[in-house]
Amino acid sequence: QVRLVESGGGLVQAGASLRLSCAASGFPFSDYAMGWFRQAPGKEQEFIAAIKWGADSTKYADSMEGRFTISKDNAKNTVYLQMNSLTVEDTSVYYCARDRQRRRSFTPTRKQDFNLWGKGTLVTVSS
Repeated sequence: QVRLVESGGGLVQAGASLRLSCAASGFPFSDYAMGWFRQAPGKEQEFIAAIKWGADSTKYADSMEGRFTISKDNAKNTVYLQMNSLTVEDTSVYYCARDRQRRRSFTPTRKQDFNLWGKGTLVTVSS
């Protein structure tokens, strides 16, 4: 079954760190770029970070770079998002997504570049 399953969300205090995981199955994970997006209540979904299929290139939203780190373990079919110095503004549902194109030559960042999505994991940051 082709799917993505996120985990690692929860309730944390401002300033804390969390690592989200996204387990992939049903497709050749090492051939696809992966991305993380988030959506806060009442807001549009926004891009966080993406990593190229070979894990040799990453892209970040300007506002996320420096606090968030994306990584990809092709042996474990898992993509991670390390989040540090969390603030209440980071409260969102976090989604991982798979590139629609196999072995794309560049790291995708647009929502329309991705065609497989997980159900999301909720991160709540309290003040």
